[in-house]
Amino acid sequence: MRLLVLCLALAVPASGQGNSLPPVPVPPENPMTQDKVNLGKVLFWEEQLSSTKTVACATCHIPSAGGSDPRTPRARNPGLDELFGTDDDILGSFGIIASNEFQQYEWHPDFGMSPQVTHRKAPSVFMAAYERELFWDGRAPEQLFDPITRVLVIPAGAALERQATIPLLSDIEMTHTGTEWPDLIARLLASVPLGIARHVPRALSRWMNDDRYPALFARTFGTPDITPVRIAMAIASYQRALVPDQAPIDRYLAGNTSALTKQELSGLAVFERSRCSVCHPAPRFTTGEFFNIGVRPLQEDLGRGSISRDPIDHGAFKVPSLRNVADRAPFMHNGRFATLEAVIDFYERGGDFAENRTPLMRPARLTSTDKADLLAFLTRPLTDVRATRAEAPFDHPELFDTSHRAPRAYGHGTAGSLGRTPRLVAVEPPVLGNRAFHMGLVDGYATAPATLMLDTAAGNVRLLGVRFLLGGTANLTLLPLGQLLHASGAGDGWLSWSLPLPSDAALADTELFAQAIVLDTGGPQGLAASAGLRLRLFAPR
Repeated sequence: MRLLVLCLALAVPASGQGNSLPPVPVPPENPMTQDKVNLGKVLFWEEQLSSTKTVACATCHIPSAGGSDPRTPRARNPGLDELFGTDDDILGSFGIIASNEFQQYEWHPDFGMSPQVTHRKAPSVFMAAYERELFWDGRAPEQLFDPITRVLVIPAGAALERQATIPLLSDIEMTHTGTEWPDLIARLLASVPLGIARHVPRALSRWMNDDRYPALFARTFGTPDITPVRIAMAIASYQRALVPDQAPIDRYLAGNTSALTKQELSGLAVFERSRCSVCHPAPRFTTGEFFNIGVRPLQEDLGRGSISRDPIDHGAFKVPSLRNVADRAPFMHNGRFATLEAVIDFYERGGDFAENRTPLMRPARLTSTDKADLLAFLTRPLTDVRATRAEAPFDHPELFDTSHRAPRAYGHGTAGSLGRTPRLVAVEPPVLGNRAFHMGLVDGYATAPATLMLDTAAGNVRLLGVRFLLGGTANLTLLPLGQLLHASGAGDGWLSWSLPLPSDAALADTELFAQAIVLDTGGPQGLAASAGLRLRLFAPR
């Protein structure tokens, strides 16, 4: 069946001079068009698809980070033992703050009121177009069923389409508990496409032409209907265009022997001699298979075994492509290794945990010269710098979450009981006219009453041991919040609320400053205070 699909499929034309890769397979039920690629690009970078408007597909798959998540070094999940700072900790990917069906923030036992962190690092989106199953465990197969009707839409070759439907409804990655497809569609209908992003590429901006989503879907699919299948088809089409096929290795494989330096050629020889190419053969530099290579003990994560239910797959994970791997630190499904040097050392010793480990893992016995040469091969030769430099087709908008418009803390708060300093939480875009800008307060004394102070200017006045960080203008406003709720301990008091933002367009690009005060008998003069929070108000593009 797979061979038949590949024979019938349309293919994306080779784009790079000296391109060594085969054409990208495309299911005939979802033929590639430029309109579909453009719409998919808009949706892939659309943070407004998430309930907090802070996470897009692209948030975890940045081209300059090798198609993966540059935030991973800061994104720690406590792992199986649910304790931070132990050996089973995972460097995953940030998602959203835990929230209920009313979109109110909730206290999470592991992450409090900080963004949740996934149980695995986001795999690279690069080369995903060639795969039959996606995710580290392959839980996105190649069949696409309509998520609403359950009718089979694409019988084979649709792993990208299937994968695109999963994070959108995840209450860890992108949305609040209880979200359904009609809710996502309603978000698109209410949104200006890429309305909170900045620096949209010129070609994409011209294609959007200031139209709303129904018009973009009509241009792409013939009618304005926004459906889960169409969303998945568009996003998959965009991802099929993200092929890093203009690396030095492509010129070398096309016959240009001068494309690699002497050291890089030596590294290629080490790569072959050490049998790295068994799982990472050129030109894709992956077989797409699943292996347990001994990264961590089985009980921490069964990997492919959790999907196949076959004990032989316990601890096995998908072999990633090595294209643009140098941009993708940290490495492995749990982000265990910070550098490629550490990865090479791991393979040299044949892995670390033997239970169910593939016999392909054997000590490599590399000299220091071998290691340096292998590292040289894994870096420049396998890197398509268009992705690293965010050049077409890897060009993209600036996400709100990484822009100067994202809320920012300033100054220093005042500690209260147990030495804890209350902290204001605000991550969402402060868009003018938003009637429910969600905020939170953590690390206060449980049951103590709190007040939110708002002003149009910042300040820094120390009064009776308490640091006040607002300007004290005539616009100063005090909003009683009520008593902090009890979490795991007395110092883990928390609260969440929503704040209506003004709708006056004349206030665009003005700043609002916030600070929380807690009536805490353990603080100076019976008070504790948060640091300040700067909100830059803006209107959608």
